[in-house]
Amino acid sequence: MAIAVENAGPQASAISWGAILAGAAAAAALSLVLLVLGTGLGLSSLSPWANEGASGKALGIATAVWVAFMAIASSALGGYVAGRLRTRWVSLHSDEVAFRDTAHGFLAWAIATLATAAFLSSSVAGIVSGGVKAGSQVAGGAASGATAAAGGAAAAAGSDSAKSGGGEGPTAYFVDQLFRSPKDTPARQAGNEQAQNAEVTRIFVQASASGKLPPEDARQAAQIVSQRTGMSRPEAEKRVNDTFAAMQAKKEETEKAAREAADKARKASAAAALWSCITMLLGACVGSLFGTYGGRRRDDEAAYVVGPVSGRL
Repeated sequence: MAIAVENAGPQASAISWGAILAGAAAAAALSLVLLVLGTGLGLSSLSPWANEGASGKALGIATAVWVAFMAIASSALGGYVAGRLRTRWVSLHSDEVAFRDTAHGFLAWAIATLATAAFLSSSVAGIVSGGVKAGSQVAGGAASGATAAAGGAAAAAGSDSAKSGGGEGPTAYFVDQLFRSPKDTPARQAGNEQAQNAEVTRIFVQASASGKLPPEDARQAAQIVSQRTGMSRPEAEKRVNDTFAAMQAKKEETEKAAREAADKARKASAAAALWSCITMLLGACVGSLFGTYGGRRRDDEAAYVVGPVSGRL
């Protein structure tokens, strides 16, 4: 039986880069396979129909478990390959051999992690920042709704009012409410209605910034409402104040929804980032452990070589 004698002299390197790169390649390849498999399983569990498919909570838990499994399985394979293929060291203390094997497993995990991040940067970014982006979109949309409910910017409100008699957004709805005539009371037509709508819109937009409707603005708006609807001045003033209060309540409700959505997205992103960190640390530990295990197995197998060189069975 032919026996291969290893180059175990003083010139032998303490690091077997070939074994480390082989382990890193194996770990990265398995990560990719498991990622594609997990994506397929996740998509198969979703359904566009109500009450069908996995719930969002169940899918989130399953994703977290799968990510942890990916980290453990790929790191274990990479560490074992790196430890099993490294050059055998002789005349070294067992503690030193264990340390080197641990380092091989750790380096294989590190290179595999960097390679995965480099080749799958878009996927990693999507996983980590997906919640943030979604929350920003939701918060931005809700904030836009709040701004629209409050009347938008003063300049935009003035332009829209001049074109369509008070704009076409939520502010226009509240302004239209002001000029609804009481039941069985004919409305009075006085002056240019578009100009009046524009004036009331500007009053509401200006007051919405501070959340308070100045008394002089309320009286001016009430005068226009009284002329247009035939209501008495006290009734018109009450309608103006009630309508403005409704606008402010709608604005606060929309802003609250935006804050809640942003906070929910922040918590989800924070949890995803923390879990990713935990799984990476877990992968590092598993890779190092299996590097030691693979190295021990490699030395145990070499100890059973029969021949005059080893002198052992």
